[in-house]
Amino acid sequence: MKVADILTEKGSRIVTIRLNETAEVAARLLTRENIGALAVKDVVRTEGNTCVGIFSERDIVRALTEHGSAGLKLSVEKLMTRELVWCSPDEELDAVIAKMDTHGIRHVPVLENHSLIGMISVRDVIRVLRKQNSSGDAAA
Repeated sequence: MKVADILTEKGSRIVTIRLNETAEVAARLLTRENIGALAVKDVVRTEGNTCVGIFSERDIVRALTEHGSAGLKLSVEKLMTRELVWCSPDEELDAVIAKMDTHGIRHVPVLENHSLIGMISVRDVIRVLRKQNSSGDAAA
């Protein structure tokens, strides 16, 4: 199964946040959307849908551990993960799973021509694997 297949099934909605927002705003967005990570977008409109980092629950925990409650007032830009591990829509799911495992991550942005088109999470992977196992059980 390809990443594009998962995105088709999942839908194209991507929850993002801008660099200059606070960790508190990000935490509220994560909670409201019931997700574990946000794609971080730059505020430069000429660059299109450019993902410049990932902000996750781990970043909030790190901010609170290192700065106490003041960590919630820090900008997403200061706390986010900048080194993107990403995939393309043409990649096989197994390759994405390997990236998640190798890098110890649970969310992988999907980029096409440097533009953000989706996000694959470990939750998406589990959903696909459960469907595959269910259909495999029915065929047996």
